[in-house]
Amino acid sequence: MRRSARAERPAAPDQSFSALAFIHAASEAPPAPGAYALLIALSRPLEASAGRCAATLAPGLYLYCGSAKGPGGLRARLGRHMRQGKRRRWHIDQLTEAGESLGAWITEAKGECDLVAALSALPVPLEGFGSSDCPRCRSHLLFWPPGEAPAFLAAQKC
Repeated sequence: MRRSARAERPAAPDQSFSALAFIHAASEAPPAPGAYALLIALSRPLEASAGRCAATLAPGLYLYCGSAKGPGGLRARLGRHMRQGKRRRWHIDQLTEAGESLGAWITEAKGECDLVAALSALPVPLEGFGSSDCPRCRSHLLFWPPGEAPAFLAAQKC
């Protein structure tokens, strides 16, 4: 799917994430290691699973926090997530194939669990999603309720 809507990025005072940048396309990301919060819009319900857990994800906005440590760094990982028609490999592929990737907040200074912690006020729609290898986080997928302002997002348009 093509990016058809621009999301508003709410104001937030959290200075520990001042190095976050929003990108609309993977080509804007550096080929360096880092972490990201991928913004995905679902226009219809999606039956998603993570291991033995499953849930129906409601239409709306979701944030998936991940890391890119391999070759090509953030550019390569986000390029894969934002591309349609790929072979399903990770939990997030369920959402990126069914929904629309609107962009991502990226950082080379923090890890994916730091992003999840900064967004901890947001609801977890599916336990264990994207975090099956993470002892610290309940999930790396968060639901962004309408009108909510996730903590680390800087004040500017996406």
